[in-house]
Amino acid sequence: MGTAVESASIEVSAESRVLVHDNSKCTACTTCMIACSMKHFGVADYEKSFIKIIFNPVVKAFEAAYCHHCDEPYCLNICPVDAIYKDKLSDGTVIVRISTLKCIGCGSCRLACPMSIPHEDPVMRVAVKCDLCDGDPECVKACPTQALRFVPRSEALNFLKKVYG
Repeated sequence: MGTAVESASIEVSAESRVLVHDNSKCTACTTCMIACSMKHFGVADYEKSFIKIIFNPVVKAFEAAYCHHCDEPYCLNICPVDAIYKDKLSDGTVIVRISTLKCIGCGSCRLACPMSIPHEDPVMRVAVKCDLCDGDPECVKACPTQALRFVPRSEALNFLKKVYG
């Protein structure tokens, strides 16, 4: 792991894979949330899940709130202790990670994130968020309707443009 400045320069290719949620397929069963908390904490606990299924009254559908592992993450740029960095996997996927050893729990990342995704773990008292299960997301494998997919960034962008304009 390099410095935040070094990792910020890691380019995210169109083939870097990301999560994408299709609200037309989501039944709000929350299996993804249970799979996430089981993978990371060994318990079925909605509060511990790094993905949240919420009802969006504007589109009248269930949406998934999760880290999008941005090309240029605001959370990385604002962190005062360089605890947030980009990690490029062998397949080209870039994961925006938080080092729990460096994080001081100040909450700057949550304030900077357009979706307020990083949140404080009440036990560790540091920021936590989705790590894409190191490139093999449990939420995707557990989703019974395939509303969640792990696809190249270019495919996700095309899908989101089609759905949201």
